[in-house]
Amino acid sequence: QVQLVESGGGSVQTGESLRLSCVVSTHARDNYCMGWFRQAPGKGREGIATIWINEYNRSGAIAYANSVRGRFTISQENAKKAHYLQMNSLKPEDTGTYYCVADPRPAYDECSFRVADYILWGQGMQVTVSS
Repeated sequence: QVQLVESGGGSVQTGESLRLSCVVSTHARDNYCMGWFRQAPGKGREGIATIWINEYNRSGAIAYANSVRGRFTISQENAKKAHYLQMNSLKPEDTGTYYCVADPRPAYDECSFRVADYILWGQGMQVTVSS
């Protein structure tokens, strides 16, 4: 059974940084769209960053939501089906629950920011940014 293992999160002050990590626990050689969604209190889930990792554990296209571009960086971890989300210059509006997502694909595909396009979700981690 494929699982997502998340780590990171926490509470910081405005302008500080956090790093989130996510690993896809699988022995299968599949292609994946992977990334992060977040949900602020009282709001819907927002896709913020995606990365393509193929069956040979090589990363491809990366995309960011406008709300985080230039501040957040998603990168693959050591040629694995794992990635980091480095979050810099955090703002109070970045507060919310952050979810790692992944979805196996049979071939190269554009990784979207649509909730329905991801079958695997992590348990979620709280990120709180205080002013």
